[in-house]
Amino acid sequence: MSKNTHGAPVSVTAAATSKAVTRNLFILPASSSFSFFLFHESRKKSRQLHSMLLAGCITFWCPCITFGQISEILDKGATSCCANCATFTLIHLLTSVAFAYPCTCFYSYPYRARLRREFELKEYPCNDCLVHFCCMSCALCQEYRELKSRGFNVEKGWAGNASQHGEVAMAPKVEGGMRR
Repeated sequence: MSKNTHGAPVSVTAAATSKAVTRNLFILPASSSFSFFLFHESRKKSRQLHSMLLAGCITFWCPCITFGQISEILDKGATSCCANCATFTLIHLLTSVAFAYPCTCFYSYPYRARLRREFELKEYPCNDCLVHFCCMSCALCQEYRELKSRGFNVEKGWAGNASQHGEVAMAPKVEGGMRR
């Protein structure tokens, strides 16, 4: 009895000459490892799609959470997700009462510009501030997807991603030290 590429025992029968392999009482074509690969890849894509749909829903209903996650990673842990989320929410509440339109785009668009600079992306289709002003949810989803495609697990924050990206998660240095 031999083993297939996945380490499972495979018994070759007389039907092997017709390119069939008996595996766990099922007769599968010899290329079953390829079909397993396709099945595995489709499940992986399904999980990715589910993750993106969930992120899109969270961004639509509560953009402060997605903004906090993105900004923590772009700040490389200098500010926390909670602090950025709270600031975003406070600006949203104050400006929506004062101006009848939340002006959080002025707080969030510099992070989009930072993301573009860091990964050398073009400013497209228009100015970053205008993108955030017209459709903040879309802009935040784009930024979230860009970080995900670059290998960041946005939900883990900076501390969960620092080791993967060759940086050490640590508190920022304070100039001059502590004094009384």
